[in-house]
Amino acid sequence: MGLDQEIAAKRAEIRTDGYPMSIGELISIYRDDELNIHPEFQRFFRWSDEQKSRLIESILLGIPIPSIFVSQRDDGVWDVIDGLQRLSTIFELVGVLKDETGEKLPPLTLRNTRYLPSMAGKKWDDDNPSLSIGNANRLIIRRSKIDVKIILRESNESSKYELFQRVNTGGSQLSDQEVRNVILIMANPEAYHWIVGLAKDENFQSCIALSERMLNEQYDLELVTRFLVFRNLDESELGSVGDLGDFLTDRIIGLVESNDFQKTRKVEEAVFKSTFAWLSNSLEERSFRRYDAAKGRHLGGFLISAFEPIALGIGHNVASYNNNTDVRKIEETVMELWGNPEFTSRSGGGIRAANRLRSTLPLGRRIFAL
Repeated sequence: MGLDQEIAAKRAEIRTDGYPMSIGELISIYRDDELNIHPEFQRFFRWSDEQKSRLIESILLGIPIPSIFVSQRDDGVWDVIDGLQRLSTIFELVGVLKDETGEKLPPLTLRNTRYLPSMAGKKWDDDNPSLSIGNANRLIIRRSKIDVKIILRESNESSKYELFQRVNTGGSQLSDQEVRNVILIMANPEAYHWIVGLAKDENFQSCIALSERMLNEQYDLELVTRFLVFRNLDESELGSVGDLGDFLTDRIIGLVESNDFQKTRKVEEAVFKSTFAWLSNSLEERSFRRYDAAKGRHLGGFLISAFEPIALGIGHNVASYNNNTDVRKIEETVMELWGNPEFTSRSGGGIRAANRLRSTLPLGRRIFAL
């Protein structure tokens, strides 16, 4: 298929529309539950009250607001793909923003801004007129318009995931996993919460021993995702791993949207918990730290290059472990791994994850077939 044919085929998968809407209209359709901003997304976005106040300042000053992108569901409801924080800020200011339980959040109290320092302490409305932005300013905000880009329901289902991924990567404040989390919620909220539950497993957390920064960036969820994607991946498919982030997103979405997901979920959960129970009993927080044979101990912090052969190698074989399997053998195999040239030559810095996996994944599967 040539370039022109590829373009035509992909353009045919996406049907779009777009028009400006007043903020008042957007508030109304949100109140009527015709606009879903996915309140569970809000934990991934980190706008401060100062940033929220700058948005309101821009609206009041007539500065154009970037377009928002929505995807039209079969029932006609719009799912917000990009623009959640802008809309959430407006709804919070007005006092209609709801949390995940459906409860309304307290109205936003504005901060002083560069051009509107007198906005400090103001609210949308207040019994004390000196604390209210005033009716004239409320009308300015309600009548201000935002361009809405709509992916129509006739479009390919994956187009909204692709759009969200593209507008939220590269210069985004979200980590790759946080973007992936939002896409998971769009695809299957139940599956997202299942992955979160796996990440909370005590044995898993004790083995990875991540820093607070890595936990804040949801890296533990990325490790769960890697485990689910790669544990039983056919080794012939490792050559198709280009950009690891895109590969993980595509495969985990495929997993949670599959017809047999409920059956797969039970199997994978059992294997996941069993894998990290074995590791916790043998190595715990030392599981994925470098082993220094000269000093006879594990050093440093968590290493993804160790997680791949160890966790995925055990996960691939754990169904064959039984009461006769000696946990000391797991520890010995991990220590031996750090002296294995097949591993050490591929686990250093500067090696792309996709290239590393082509070696470390088969190695782990082989050496942990205890």
